[in-house]
Amino acid sequence: MPLIKASDLEKVAIDILSKAGSEEAEAVLVAKNLVLTNLLGHDSHGVGMVPLYVQNIYDGFLKPNMPARLIKEDGSILIFDGQQGFGQRVAFEAMEAAISKCKGTGTAVMALRNAHHIGRIGSYGEQSIEAGLVSIHFVNVIARGSVAPYGGRDGRFSTNPVCIAMPGTEHTEPVVLDMATSKIAMGKARVAMNAGKKLSDDVILDPDGNPTNDPAVMFANPRGALRAFGLHKGYGIALFCDLLAGAIGGGGTLLTPRERQGGLFNNMLVFIIDPGRFVDAEWRQREIDALVAHVKGSPPEDPENPVMVAGDPERKSLAERQEKGIPLDPSEWENILQAGEKVGIKRDVLESYIS
Repeated sequence: MPLIKASDLEKVAIDILSKAGSEEAEAVLVAKNLVLTNLLGHDSHGVGMVPLYVQNIYDGFLKPNMPARLIKEDGSILIFDGQQGFGQRVAFEAMEAAISKCKGTGTAVMALRNAHHIGRIGSYGEQSIEAGLVSIHFVNVIARGSVAPYGGRDGRFSTNPVCIAMPGTEHTEPVVLDMATSKIAMGKARVAMNAGKKLSDDVILDPDGNPTNDPAVMFANPRGALRAFGLHKGYGIALFCDLLAGAIGGGGTLLTPRERQGGLFNNMLVFIIDPGRFVDAEWRQREIDALVAHVKGSPPEDPENPVMVAGDPERKSLAERQEKGIPLDPSEWENILQAGEKVGIKRDVLESYIS
C-alpha cells in the first residue's frame, strides 16, 4: 500500500472539492479536516469520503458554500441549521459560536441539525479543548439503517457516535474519547472491503442475520448489519444518540423522510462546560495527572503495548504518519481519481500532486 504525504493528499482533495463547487476557504477547511483524520489513523473518515461527497453534490444532498445558520438563541442554548452544507464547515462554525457562548456563561448547549456528514467528531471536541473547555457530543446519522439493535438481526439505526473531550495539563495530554456506538464505523467496513480484508466474526451480520466476517455484505442489496458494541450497553447509548441529537436537537431520527431519499446527514447535540467555574484549576490538574498516571501504570497484558487512554492512539498514529506518510489502498485511490474525473480533473493532473 503506497504511503502519501499529507500535504499532497490535501492538494488532491482541495482541487476536487473546489471543482465540485466549494469556495477556496471551504475546500481548504474540509480537505485539512479529512487529511488530519487520516493522519490520526481514522481512514474511514478521511479522504476516502471525497468520492461520496462529490456524488452527494451531484445528487443534491450536499450543498457547497452553505454556512451554519443560527435559528434560535435562548440563554445558553444555541440551535443551528446546517442547511445541508459541508458538515466539517457548519459543525466548526456552530462549535465556534457555542464555545464563545460558554466562555461568557460557563455552560452552553448547542444543537446542529440538517448538516451533511460532519466527519470525525473528535475534531469538534478538540475545538473545545483548544479553548480550555470540556465538551460532550451526541450525534445521530440520517442514512439507511446499518446497525442491528441488541437481540435483533437487521439494521434499525446507524453508527451514532459519541465524543467526550477534556483538556490536558502541563504534564498530561488531553483526553478525547471519540467512538461509534457500533463495533466498527461503517467507513471501517468500507476500508476493509477495499483492502480485501476480513473482519472479526462478531462484528457484522449478513442479510439473513447470521454472523459473517465479509465486510462486502454492508454494501450489498439487501445488505447486512453492524453490531453495537458492548451488547445491550452500546445499543442503549446508540438509541440515546438518536433521541438526543435527533428528537431533542430537532433534526429528526433515522425515520425522517429524508432517510428514504438517500444522502448522508448528521445532527449533533453538544454540552460544553468551563471547568474553571467548578473547581480550582491547580487541584483539577493534579487530579487529572494522578488519575491518568494511575490508569496507565497498570501492568500491560502485552509488554509491547502499554496501557493507553483515549487520544493516545491518535497521537501515536499522527507522529508515525507525519514522518512516513498516509497509507492509501489502490481501490481508494482509484475512487478518488474517478471523483476527480467526475468534476472535470484529468487523472494525470491529480497524480502529478503525489510526489
